[in-house]
Amino acid sequence: MKGSAMPRLTEKAWSPYLAGAAIGLLQIPAFLFLGTALGASSSYVTVGATLAEVFDPGVRALRYAAAHLSGAKNWWQVALVAGIALGALLSASLSGARRRGIAPVWQRIAGVGPGGRFAMAFAGGFLMLLGARIADGCTSGHGLSGMAQLAIGSFIAVGAMFAGGIATAMLFRPVR
Repeated sequence: MKGSAMPRLTEKAWSPYLAGAAIGLLQIPAFLFLGTALGASSSYVTVGATLAEVFDPGVRALRYAAAHLSGAKNWWQVALVAGIALGALLSASLSGARRRGIAPVWQRIAGVGPGGRFAMAFAGGFLMLLGARIADGCTSGHGLSGMAQLAIGSFIAVGAMFAGGIATAMLFRPVR
């Protein structure tokens, strides 16, 4: 299987063209069977609203929360996000690419320990999720689904995401 175009599960990197095509093709069943596009940030709202309802059933009175409490669309996205996390863990484990304890340069320079790294990762994830909800979609929602639908707002959002990512990379790149 050495010359095969199909990636093996033990390879450290798959062809971005094959992986991109596979992700793009997932749009078809999402639209046909669920009437929705691929996205991830709504799954966090679904889980959060479900947990909030356990403690306060009145949360259904909030239109935003109620919209995420039922329906296959909402739970399908939760399954998608869980599958992404499990798939990444499985892929990293099978390929031997799983990293352990390697801190990025900016964390070593700042002297941040494991607890600080966890706090920074949590804060960064929270800010990203907040931004995704404010933008009415996450990177996968805008980049994969919105651009596939030729939504102008998604093209603007993806451009802003790339600009922010480049600026952040330039800010935190190691000084030589």
